[in-house]
Amino acid sequence: MKRKLKILALFDAIAPTTLDQDLSAEFKTEDWKTEANVLAALNELGHATEHLAIFDNLDLLQQKMQSFTPDVIFNLADQFKNNRAFDQHIVSLLAMQGFPFTGCGSTGLTLCKHKGISKKILSYHRIHVPEFVTIARGKRIARPKRLKFPILVKPLKEEASYGISQASFVETDEQFKERVQFLHEKHDSDVIAEEYIEGRELYVSILGNHRLQVFPIRELVFKEVPPDEPKIATYRAKWDEDYRKKWGLQNQFAEGLDPALASTIEQTCKRIYHLLTIDGYARVDLRVTPKNEVYFIEANPNPILAQDEDFALSALKANLSYPQLIDRIIRLGLNTVRD
Repeated sequence: MKRKLKILALFDAIAPTTLDQDLSAEFKTEDWKTEANVLAALNELGHATEHLAIFDNLDLLQQKMQSFTPDVIFNLADQFKNNRAFDQHIVSLLAMQGFPFTGCGSTGLTLCKHKGISKKILSYHRIHVPEFVTIARGKRIARPKRLKFPILVKPLKEEASYGISQASFVETDEQFKERVQFLHEKHDSDVIAEEYIEGRELYVSILGNHRLQVFPIRELVFKEVPPDEPKIATYRAKWDEDYRKKWGLQNQFAEGLDPALASTIEQTCKRIYHLLTIDGYARVDLRVTPKNEVYFIEANPNPILAQDEDFALSALKANLSYPQLIDRIIRLGLNTVRD
């Protein structure tokens, strides 16, 4: 019989909060679906659970830790003061104070968030990555000759396809310059521009620290997109239901993958996970070309944990129920060495 734990579920908020804020209205909304799902699973598992949402005041966390003294923090806080770049600092703070927490540590979060650095590391280890260039704000915008069209222009450090639209797909130097300028100015973001890889868009969910479990592979399929149109996972392609219906975009389990290719994907993703020093759980996004070449696009430590999203669905397909998945994530968090 596994012992019951005291667990603090830590969330981020988009406005200032109080120590015992009533979040029951928020938990009924789509935006708080993950938090509601995780709390329900923790209760089902019988753990003594409290929750805290933080916006810009870390004193609340200190107060909560003193009054509740949890065994582990279930960390779902991926921004601070509405800034997603601070997710790595939140976990640094937890680690420095010796609080066990779930999910990825600061090094993994830092390496994965910077799409240029993660691709350089993996390229060095002979994992296929698209040819790319990074362009910082304030730098002259020029396409290196080695970078061939078509090109995808994306924010360097954003997640969930934020800042990616059909206009991100560029085929001329003029479009290239325009899009880079747009992201620099409107999104106040540095840019990564990478060659567009034609092929299947696969999502590989992984659980573990040292010994890794790779769950069945998911795929984003583009059923109504004409053959000559780019198939890219834009922000709307991921989050706008009407847009998804119009273009026949569906997330489903990958069909017809050759077993040898599936095995290569699994081994490659395990290497990626270790090379980028990821802990806990992650989703790796890949492109597989018609010649079955596997290209790394990006890694997402602490991916969305809602019950109806890719990660939990992949775990379920591997016979891990949602509460079992949450429990595994907790046990991994308790046993992760943070140094």
